[in-house]
Amino acid sequence: MDVSSALSLLQTAAELGLISSLTVLSLFLSYSMLNVCDLSTDGCFTLGAVVGAVVAVSGHPLLSIPAAMAAGVLSGFVTAFLQTKMGIDSLLAGIIVNTGLYSVNIAAMGNTSLVNLNFTETVFTKLEAALENTPFAGQYKLIIALSAVILVVLFLSFFLKTNLGLALRATGNNPDMVRSSSVNTATITIIGLCISNSFTALSGCLLAQSQKSANIDMGTGMVTIALASLLIGGILFSKRRGIAVRAVCSVVGALIFRLVYTAALRFNMPAYMLKLVSSVIVIIAISAPYLKKQFPKIKRRLELKSKKEVSKV
Repeated sequence: MDVSSALSLLQTAAELGLISSLTVLSLFLSYSMLNVCDLSTDGCFTLGAVVGAVVAVSGHPLLSIPAAMAAGVLSGFVTAFLQTKMGIDSLLAGIIVNTGLYSVNIAAMGNTSLVNLNFTETVFTKLEAALENTPFAGQYKLIIALSAVILVVLFLSFFLKTNLGLALRATGNNPDMVRSSSVNTATITIIGLCISNSFTALSGCLLAQSQKSANIDMGTGMVTIALASLLIGGILFSKRRGIAVRAVCSVVGALIFRLVYTAALRFNMPAYMLKLVSSVIVIIAISAPYLKKQFPKIKRRLELKSKKEVSKV
């Protein structure tokens, strides 16, 4: 593989990594800050892709982004409503919404499983045309993905330092204390999930327009990928405690995951094995902190064992 092919591969990995990092930032808000494991991520990702694609096909590419995010807000509201007002466990609520969104997405696509965007104007084609004959002509996808990530990171950095953001973080840490302070934790949870799901839908919208198609299965496994990326970023940069730095670390985790994923593809691994690769990465990311703590104990045991063997000789 020559240098140009390697650079092109890295650019593609960076583009996909940045787009998927928006879903990682969604979990950063819901899972890390609000302490809610939202399993509706896969369906919400597809919902954003479908709504963005349908709106773009109708001739409104710029409107597709806010429309997709609004659909994500609705998805987050339903998930949070089931948790807070209907007394349904958060995991079960996410599964229910994710299941229901499959039918909703099919209906939104006009009873088909694929929306083709090959001959449709999108935000990417608009920027590509604007950057034609410039040094940045080939980086239009990277520019849009990076711009979206920067805006979301800046929003989270500001929002989580406001009174509402602090209440959201406190709800994730100690909901009983927040209730004793006369703060409605149900409302806080609804707001948090609405915002986080809007990021997931934005991620799906950008991926669909980047790949020029939206299909019913494109969100499958996104929660696994996002969780792995979030954990990778947290492990590598665990000593950094600032909100902005932690958000950026989550993005870096998404880029690392995508690079590993791309490397697996370069080894001509069958497509059906990629889900196993994702699972292995998640296992490594989750177990790494525990193994790190156990390493000194294992090392001491090995040293004692070697000393005993030496003394016997």
